[in-house]
Parts: sequence; structure tokens; C-alpha cells
Amino acid sequence: MQAEYLFWKTANFLIVHNHYRIIQISKDQKEIWLEKVENKGAQLYRLFCTSIDWSQMLQRDIELVAENGSIVRKKLVRGDLTINNLYFMALPPVDDYEYLLTQPKFSPDKGRVKVSSYVLDSRDLPGSKDTLKQLLGEHFASEIHNNFNEEDIQKSRSQALTNASDRAKEEKAIFHSGIPFFTYILIAIQLVVFLLMEFKGGSTDSSTLLKFGAKFNPLILEGEWWRFFTPMFLHIGFLHLLMNSMALYYLGPLVERIYGNVRFLFLYLFAGFTGVAASFLFSANLSAGASGAIFGCFGALLYFGVVFPRLFIRSLGFNILFVLALNLVFGFTVPGIDNAGHIGGLLGGFAAAGILHFPRKKRLKSQAIFLVVTAALIVGLLQYGFSDYASVVDRQSVLILAQEYIKNEEYDQAYRLLHNYQDEDEKSAEILFLLSYTEIKRGNLDSAKSYLLQVVELDPMFHEAHYNLSLVYLEQDSFEKAKKHAEQALELNAEKKEYKDLLEDISSYMKLKDS
Repeated sequence: MQAEYLFWKTANFLIVHNHYRIIQISKDQKEIWLEKVENKGAQLYRLFCTSIDWSQMLQRDIELVAENGSIVRKKLVRGDLTINNLYFMALPPVDDYEYLLTQPKFSPDKGRVKVSSYVLDSRDLPGSKDTLKQLLGEHFASEIHNNFNEEDIQKSRSQALTNASDRAKEEKAIFHSGIPFFTYILIAIQLVVFLLMEFKGGSTDSSTLLKFGAKFNPLILEGEWWRFFTPMFLHIGFLHLLMNSMALYYLGPLVERIYGNVRFLFLYLFAGFTGVAASFLFSANLSAGASGAIFGCFGALLYFGVVFPRLFIRSLGFNILFVLALNLVFGFTVPGIDNAGHIGGLLGGFAAAGILHFPRKKRLKSQAIFLVVTAALIVGLLQYGFSDYASVVDRQSVLILAQEYIKNEEYDQAYRLLHNYQDEDEKSAEILFLLSYTEIKRGNLDSAKSYLLQVVELDPMFHEAHYNLSLVYLEQDSFEKAKKHAEQALELNAEKKEYKDLLEDISSYMKLKDS
């Protein structure tokens, strides 16, 4: 009875106080395997209440523990594993067995599993208490009494098993807060939008991306605020769509089960927004994609890990952290990836999870702090972005938008955009050339000529500028200057038929004038 008493007191202490969980228990409840992966000292305890007559039998049992530990290690996807193997015996082996306990037993798989074995002889209560004190601390050893009865054993057994069962049910319930629904809706929306983009001009075409709402800083600055949300439903090319859809397919259901349907939808959209906002602040490139929102799912899982660290490490931690780290490294090392959007989405997902917390659970003070801090950061950062035009807009994005305006014959908008940017930036031949073109279309030939002269001064090899300058001079009846620039345009690009035709026309005008 004393061996059984020590067995259940130890099991109860490990389960109730040290938060170990039962991963295996025999039918007769004489053998229990307990796990706590975050405990570096002993991730597993194996408790065995038994009688072993011979040391050879004890040796074989220790070897089996090492073999079973290898199986558990592979299931947990861990490196090294430490097992404390405790035998609670009324009568230890009759022959010499102590030598089996002096050194740990290592598993056959390159010693990845270390088994330290202890025999607790119920006849030697002081010695058993010292061993348990060494393993579990002074507090536990003080709970072991000489006077006990069957009721004490039943109480420890009932408390341990009930606590383990309740905790297992509670943990299981965390992963069943919602049946995945919005995940598949979002994937379907992405696919439909992608097909529409392909039909309307191609998902890799800048003009099509702009029409469908890609993140584009100049247009956001002009008041198109919806571009903080629409990019998360757009993708640039089939491979981009495929990769993000696969990531959402595997990650979304897990987050939706943990947080529930409505919370999942909110944190996905919020993370998508913060991802675009971060891209707006730190990247001037045209961009689109669900990556920010998907990284928000990682952020929500990290919040889950902060609130439930033991459950996170045991069920998700190492795999999720590895995949997240791999994606971040990939984003920092491969050019063309909007890593600002990824990190913004990650932080947004974490913040959204902190604001919402978990279904049927409340942390009002913590949630309020998350809400206030997140709102303050978003407002402050966006205010900074909208107030500092030069920091969020680059030359390439201005050129793209200006060309789009010119393509749509919106010359006033193109001129305003180019003129504002030119004031903010050093002289650019490309910007000046487009400014001259808009001025030609607006009928301001003197202004156009001024811009074109600056272009050819900055870049004498800019043959298009020489050609347009020739046209302006021709319109103003300055035939000599028109001929000069037409000759330069043709010299720089002899293959252009219109250059040759223009020069011939100018020569004809000059002959007619002389005659």
C-alpha cells in the first residue's frame, strides 16, 4: 500500500502542481507516462508501480523505456529527450540491481533519449523521500506522511485523473471554437478576382492591378483609402495566387477553429489592412497579395502561444515558429518581396488577437490596452505617412501613375502629379519629359519647350525629347531649331521612321519658305 501511496502522490503532484499531462496510462493504472515538453530537465516522467524480482527484468524494462522514449520523441518532433523513470516497489529485485541506476540509459538512436531510473523502496520511506525531494523539490517531499490510509490513496488518484481529464477537455475545446468557413470563402474570392483580372488584361499588368485596387501610394495619398483593404484579395501571377491560397488553406482553418469564425474574419481583414499600411509606409512599390493577412494568422497563433505557452509548445510551437522564421528569412533575402507588408500583417494579427482574445474568455484590461495602443500606433503612423509625401512615394510609382493618367487622357491629373513630385525631387529626365508631354496636350507649348530643353540638357541621348522638341519648334515656325533637333533624334535612333519623316517634312517646309 505504501508503494501505491507514493505512486499516486507523485502522479498527483506532477499533474496538478507541475502541469504535466498524461500521454499514456495502463488499464490497471499502474503505469503512467507524463509529458511537459517545456521542462528542459525532464520532459517525460514514467511512473511504474510494480514488483520486479530480478535485476535482469529491471534492465530489460529500462531498455524498453528508452525504446518507447524514441517513439515519443519522433511524435513530438524534438531533438534530445530526457525521461525520469520511477519504479515504486514494495519489494525491489532480490539480486544486485543498484548498478543499473548509477548511469543513465541512452536510446539506440544515437543517444537522443536519456533515461534516468530510480527505485523507490516503500520499506525505506526516508530514502524514497530523499529521492523524490531531489527530483521534485522540498515542497513535495514535505507532503509525504508516514500515516496514510486507503482514502488518501483514492483522493490522490481521483484528483490527479480528474485534473488531467478536465485539462484535456479544456485544451481540446480551445481547438474547436469554430468550424472553418470564412477560410474557404476567402480562397474562393481570391480565385474569382484573379480570373476577372486575367480576363480584364492580366494579373501582372500594372494598369489592371491599379484598376482592381492594388496598393499604390500616390493614389492612396489622393484619397483612395480603400486601397488599404483591396490588395489582400489581389495576386500578381498564378504562382503568387497558388502559394498564398495554399498557405491560407493550411493555416486558416487552424486559426478559425481556435478563434471562431467572426474573430477569424476580423483578424484576417485587420492584419491585411496593417500589412498594406506597413507597405504604404515603408515601400513605395506597387503591390498586392494576401501575404500580410496570412502573416496575421501567424501573429494570432503567436498570441495563442503567449496566453497558452505550454499548449502552444506541445501542439504547435516548434513547427509554427520554424515556418514563420523560414518565411521571414526568405522575405529578407529574396528581392522583390514586400517584407514590410509581411511584418505589418504579423504584428496586426497579434494585435487583433489581443483585442479580441478567445471565445468565451475575457481579459478586459488587457484587451483595452491592446485596443488603445494599436489604435494610437495606426493613427500616428498613418498621419506621418500622409504628411510626408516624399517618404512614401518614389520616382517609379509616379511614372507609372502618370503614364496611366496619360493613357486615359487625364492630362490635368498627370500634370499635377508630376509637377508636385518634381518639386519634391531632384531633376529627373523622365519626369520632365512626361511633364512636357502633358503640357503639349494641354496646349502650353512654351512650358513644354522649357521642360524639353531641361531634358536634353540632363540627357543629350534622350532621342524622344529631341523629337518632341523638334515638333514644338516646328509648331512655332522655328524651322532651323526644329531641323537641328530632328537631325539629333534621327542620329540617336536611325531606325525610327517617324524621325526620318519629320526631318524630310521640315526640309520640305524650309525649301517652300525659301522659294
